[in-house]
Amino acid sequence: MEKIWLDSYPEDVPHDIDLRRYESLLEVFEENVAKHADSVAYINMGQVLTYRSLEQQSRAFAAYLQNELKLVKGDRVALMMPNLLQYPICLFGVLRAGMVVVNVNPLYTPRELKHQLSDSGAKAIVIVSNFAHTLEEIVDDTPLEHVILTRLGDQLSATKRTLVNFVVKYVKKMVPKYHLPHAQTLRYVLAKGQHQQYVRPQVQAEDLAFLQYTGGTTGVAKGAMLSHKNMVANLLQALAIVGPCLRERQEVVVTALPLYHIFALTANCFVFFALGCQNLLITNPRDIPGFIKELSKTPFTAITAVNTLFNALLNHEDFAKLDFSKLNLSLGGGMAVQQAVAERWQDVTGHRLIEGYGLTECAPLVTVCPYNLAAYNGSIGLPAPSTDVKMVDDEGNEVALGEAGELLVKGPQVMQGYWNRPEATAESMPNGWFATGDIATVDEQGFLRIVDRKKDMILVSGFNVFPNEIEDVVAMNDKVLEVAAVGVPSEVSGEAVKIFVVKRDQSLGERELIEHCRHHLTAYKVPKLVEFKDELPKTNVGKILRRELRDAS
Repeated sequence: MEKIWLDSYPEDVPHDIDLRRYESLLEVFEENVAKHADSVAYINMGQVLTYRSLEQQSRAFAAYLQNELKLVKGDRVALMMPNLLQYPICLFGVLRAGMVVVNVNPLYTPRELKHQLSDSGAKAIVIVSNFAHTLEEIVDDTPLEHVILTRLGDQLSATKRTLVNFVVKYVKKMVPKYHLPHAQTLRYVLAKGQHQQYVRPQVQAEDLAFLQYTGGTTGVAKGAMLSHKNMVANLLQALAIVGPCLRERQEVVVTALPLYHIFALTANCFVFFALGCQNLLITNPRDIPGFIKELSKTPFTAITAVNTLFNALLNHEDFAKLDFSKLNLSLGGGMAVQQAVAERWQDVTGHRLIEGYGLTECAPLVTVCPYNLAAYNGSIGLPAPSTDVKMVDDEGNEVALGEAGELLVKGPQVMQGYWNRPEATAESMPNGWFATGDIATVDEQGFLRIVDRKKDMILVSGFNVFPNEIEDVVAMNDKVLEVAAVGVPSEVSGEAVKIFVVKRDQSLGERELIEHCRHHLTAYKVPKLVEFKDELPKTNVGKILRRELRDAS
């Protein structure tokens, strides 16, 4: 398929990016901390972190990893924390040491955490004390050699730090008891690292930067191997598309999506960093009143979020009272933006909500609507510069313009493969194209639309949920005979998990099953709906027909 979309972009968006601009994320970092040293890079809980301070503290962290922990280039370091100033310090510290970042969802259960740490072979972890009890349960069954602890308020001023940490632990009781006797504190690590020598490693474009975990299009969580080249390419692609409407050093982007999520990592952390701009880090976006209060204190110019978060803001009466006069970029991703939400956003803020599409395996940006699009058009936009896409049928033949087919992607942002899973890599990357598992169409102007998903993945508030995992957990209950998990439409989260269960023991009830799932699964994976059935539909070889169940729901 020819690049029919090129003429649909504004004239100031290039057709291709120049991959020679940066060899690695280290070069991106070094250029910008020097160029914007005294500008504010991040804001959190009223505390600012300048580019200069970020350089100093990330250097100290890198030096500690190299000297004290004796970690070497290529070693994996896990980061398990919400949006705090500690995150970019540790993130860039790991990268500057030539090591690989393994982002971890802080809400993971012990089972989920054990899998990711074991699969990645992480040797160290930085974790917020609120979640240390989870780590305690499984730490001895993982390759971890070093644990570094931080508290929510540790990057705040002395007085505020003491107050916040006291309230979090003793008033709100948000820090369950834990016992990690060999753990070190991040404050100690940074203090000691300041007096140690940092040695800049030789980092090449093909060196790994991230093991970003995802289920891909199906199955258990796998580590997408994202190189420095992948991340730099996607950064440059995003800058090419939205850069023309952003101003160096003048933008303030609202970062409510967690930076451990690939969308926020690239779109917020790296893109705005490369412009010398500010990230307003929201630690707990679920607290909508508190979130809106933070927005009222800071004149923001950009915001990225998933559909559910935009919707939650719009449904709070105080949101419409905010000043939107400086807002010039609202970008939705992670899940489909609903038309009603996009239209209401434009009515309330006076600014359009544009949609992008990506996947963890593509670092993540694949397509995005042009910044000058007049209004929501229901599409996921146009392919990014230097990105090829095509739609194919089940035999791999390219379909005609306007016809639906599986969306395949090729470009410098596409991952190297799945960590230690050559078979899964070969299956998902036939002939160098990444098979997304999404069914899409493209129109005469090159705008793509997602019409279905080839696999059974469920998308809850922008996070992948995989039926196999849900079914495995439910089946752990002795009272369950058979189970199938599907995604059903939800006004709150885009999709919700529904399970169909055949009882082994008739005393089994919905509440018992939900509580069972809460014990083993992160909250967004816990089924919202339970339906008991006498039997489940199956193929002639006994495979449960999830699609039939979903269609009947």
